[in-house]
Amino acid sequence: MNKNVHIIGAYNTKFGNLKEETIYSLYEEAAKGAIKDAGIDITEIDAVFVGNYSGGSFNNQEHIAPYGVNILPELRFKPMYRAENACASGTSAVHMAEMAIKSGKAKKVLVVGVEKMNSLDTKNTSLALAKASYWEKEGALGYTFPGLFAEYGKGWMSHYGYSLEQLQEYLAEIASKAYHFGSQNPLAHLQKARSKEELLNLPEEKNPMIAYPLRLHDCSLISDGAAAVILSAEKTNNSVEIVTTSAASDYLNIVDSKRNNYFLDGAAEATKRAFQQAKMTIDDIQIAEVHDCFTITELLIYSAIGLTKKGNEFEALLNKDVYLGGRCVVNPSGGLKSKGHPVGATGVSMHALLHKQLTNNAIGVQVNNANAALVLNIGGSGATNMVSILKRS
Repeated sequence: MNKNVHIIGAYNTKFGNLKEETIYSLYEEAAKGAIKDAGIDITEIDAVFVGNYSGGSFNNQEHIAPYGVNILPELRFKPMYRAENACASGTSAVHMAEMAIKSGKAKKVLVVGVEKMNSLDTKNTSLALAKASYWEKEGALGYTFPGLFAEYGKGWMSHYGYSLEQLQEYLAEIASKAYHFGSQNPLAHLQKARSKEELLNLPEEKNPMIAYPLRLHDCSLISDGAAAVILSAEKTNNSVEIVTTSAASDYLNIVDSKRNNYFLDGAAEATKRAFQQAKMTIDDIQIAEVHDCFTITELLIYSAIGLTKKGNEFEALLNKDVYLGGRCVVNPSGGLKSKGHPVGATGVSMHALLHKQLTNNAIGVQVNNANAALVLNIGGSGATNMVSILKRS
């Protein structure tokens, strides 16, 4: 069995409301961009894995993986697979591609993550996303994803005894950090910096309550975009090693669930396993791209990955641990909150941008002297949890 898998090429499209783009054009741009970045011949690719959450709902196009043949006819008759795991679809595709290489089934694999979300109005977009909940107990009863993640905000306040004012201050700081980093990322959906004070003082109509206690600026964006990476059994001069991958699944629902609503149990388990396999700790990680679909999610991720103790997540903000120059820079891309969140592309984007970081070719803010990075990609309201640890080859 091959022990090492490397990312040897990576590409990220612009994220945003891309009116001129389609699911097909985004797939094509990302795939060709990653191949060019890797400097390989198309015929060297043994398989293609595509992360896509719901092309059927958004674009009337399920069965998107074999469109790779339309883009790259040289890949005709090569195996192509689609991975769907809600917002973790992209990292699922990366992990399955890694398995294909480690099993000996492939030597080089193209992984694409793609989602074209801005083809529906807000109501139907919310409906499409709600299908990633436990439909019978959540989506069918009117729960949207802001409502599901609001359960964590309410649970965190109740369990640890924090006030709404305290929570809102922490969440505004997380949003401000995202906007600051995103303002320096030319590919980001939002590129406007905002201070914590500005966010806290916005009038109600500029920052309405979406689902108590989460406001508009606590929510990630409805974005279009794609990303791609080339995985290889052999390293190159511009490669990044995938040290290990880990996944942990939990109960599908957060409402009336056996899951905690104040701690990300599945994310913590996946991270713990990854660190054990890699014989590393959070102290060995200099950068993390994590799943800040809502600001409350990033807050709880701080304890899930071991930066703080449970209930003391805000210390990572107060101590500036997650800022540039801090202990572990979290989401220097701007994260889902500012970079954008084209669902199926998100996990692949995390890997692509960390490849750029670790090869000193960052898109946006460069974290200097970083040797290792962590991806934490979450699907649903915490049912799917996927971690990758990357390091300079």
